[in-house]
Amino acid sequence: MAKGRDRDLIGKRDEALLRRYHYWTEEQRLRFDDALRILSQQEFFISEERIMSIIRANLSRIKELSLNPVPKVKKPKVTASQLAFFREEE
Repeated sequence: MAKGRDRDLIGKRDEALLRRYHYWTEEQRLRFDDALRILSQQEFFISEERIMSIIRANLSRIKELSLNPVPKVKKPKVTASQLAFFREEE
């Protein structure tokens, strides 16, 4: 027996996670952040970031589910000199 985690079990966990995400977001109509919180804290006990990475990596795995992950949000980098334009002059 090889050391480490069983790939079959990981695959089954990922599939179950995808199905539960679909259940919470599409059937129960929860917001994605509420669904992630439930999956993380009550069902799978892994971080919300890890859950989103599993969803993104396995989207094509289950064809009958129409899953749309939340896109990564890019935050603009604003410098202090750029913020100076918005200050009110007295």
